[in-house]
Order: sequence, then structure tokens, then C-alpha cells
Amino acid sequence: MTPFPGSGLAKGLAVTLRTMTKKTVTEQYPDTQPDLPPRTRGVIGLFEENCTVCMLCARECPDWCIYIDSHKETVPAAAPGGRERSRNVLDRFAIDFSLCMYCGICIEVCPFDALFWSPEFEYAETDIRELTHERDKLREWMWTVPAPPALDPGAEEPKEIAAARKAAEKLAATQAAAQAAEVGQPESETAEPEPTEPPEGQS
Repeated sequence: MTPFPGSGLAKGLAVTLRTMTKKTVTEQYPDTQPDLPPRTRGVIGLFEENCTVCMLCARECPDWCIYIDSHKETVPAAAPGGRERSRNVLDRFAIDFSLCMYCGICIEVCPFDALFWSPEFEYAETDIRELTHERDKLREWMWTVPAPPALDPGAEEPKEIAAARKAAEKLAATQAAAQAAEVGQPESETAEPEPTEPPEGQS
């Protein structure tokens, strides 16, 4: 059946009429905060304890809005006769949010989970220079990062948690065996029970 001429226009006007009859709801921001989805890209938080100054985020950033400075420190040998090693120490980590396009590449490429999305978006400034957040301010945003969603009950245990649990169980078993060897088993457990004679009248 071919549609009659003007049917498309009639359907469009019907949608318009249905929309016009509905009550308009306006969220009175900032008195009423918006209900944002959990994966909102608001601002980037830095967990600097995980940062190894690998520079991957700065190299992959298409806007070149990440600034990182560091220096090397010599770490003494952990055991006598061992070799000293050097490690990078973070001096500066800054993100210029006036240039950032919120693509999330820096968070995706970070191999050590040092960058996270926060849903906070109220950080407008009257001075554009204030939109460059140094590492102290980026660390403060970490307190607003939501917790990761719960795992599916039917999902497998994460490899990191399984490895840590096995290592903890192995260590606990080793410590228990060492304590048992030091203390020794009680004599009542090791001594053989004495044979008892049957009462008189019983064979």
C-alpha cells in the first residue's frame, strides 16, 4: 500500500502536537545538581603514587596540553653487593584544560592507572591561566572520582586479586609451618596411647 501524499507531514505534525501538550521540566541549576551518568568526562584526576613518568600520556595527547617534569634519583642496592638503580621522580604534572578536548586518550594509554575521570565539571575560571591545573590540584580531583562499578557476580575473579590471594595463602602456610617447627607438637599428640586391659569377665 502506497502512502498517500502528505502522510509524512501529518506524522511530523502529530509528533509536534504531542510534544507541545507535555509539561516542560526545567532543572534549576545550580540549585538542583544534574544527575550525571557514572562515566561522565568532567575533569581528570591524578594519582601520582602510580605515576612512573613514562611520558606516554604527554606523547599521545593530541593537544599537547600535558606538561611533565622529572629528575632521576639513585636508589641504593637492596642487598650487600647488589647494584644501584635509578628511578624517575615526578617534579611537575600539569594539564591545561583550556586546551584539553576531553578525548580520554591519556587515561586509556596510562599503563599504571595514574589518571582517572571525575564527573566534576564546575571549575570555570575568569582567568584562562587558572585552567592549568598543577599536580596538587589534580590530586584533589581524585577525591571526587567515583568507585569502580561492581563486578558481575558470574564473572571470573580478576587475575591480580587471584594472584595476591594465592601469594597471601602461601605466605600464611609458610609462616604457620615455621611456627609449628619452632614450637613443636605437644607430647599428648605425639605419645602413643597406652593399651588398656579389658575388664574382668570380658575376653
